[in-house]
Amino acid sequence: MPDPWLEVVPPPSSDRAAVVSFPGHVVVAADVEWSWAQKLAGEDFAAPTGPRFLSALEDRFDLHAGAFDVSLLAGPLPGDPPIPLTALDASEHPRALRAHRYRTDVRLWASEHGLLVVGRGLGGRWEVAFEVDPAAQGRGHGRQLARAARHLIPGDRPIWGQCAPGNAASLRALLAAGYVPVGSEVLLMPGTASW
Repeated sequence: MPDPWLEVVPPPSSDRAAVVSFPGHVVVAADVEWSWAQKLAGEDFAAPTGPRFLSALEDRFDLHAGAFDVSLLAGPLPGDPPIPLTALDASEHPRALRAHRYRTDVRLWASEHGLLVVGRGLGGRWEVAFEVDPAAQGRGHGRQLARAARHLIPGDRPIWGQCAPGNAASLRALLAAGYVPVGSEVLLMPGTASW
């Protein structure tokens, strides 16, 4: 009988996989058997996000593991965003180009000091990404952009944010904007061009 802490579900698409961890529960979204995942993980709750497990997934599916990210979640907020934003049809900004690689239904906004991106990511959930102009960093603009995203989600849905644990500035911005850590994740995708 499968151990309740380890779950295997179908991959997000034919060319991707993911390992998502929550308190007491790890989900491996890949075309693998539960017995394969359990044998590789053993009794180690942290193993599925560790190098050995991720390397095995990379080798099996010819994918590349991305960053280990903290996953944060926030509910929607009513009314207009707290800062002026200008909707963009497209952008060559590296943050926007990266968003198109990871998300669908991508929407872009420019602020006076940065870029806000909202799109559908893993499992169709709404996700936020933002970037503050280097000259304006350290003055709360990241927090304002992250909070603005909570006003822009269609259908009163929650919004997710992902952040590398070492990116302390972005993590502080998400926390200050009301996002709550709920787990972690690693996405596996083809190619290495954008890592």
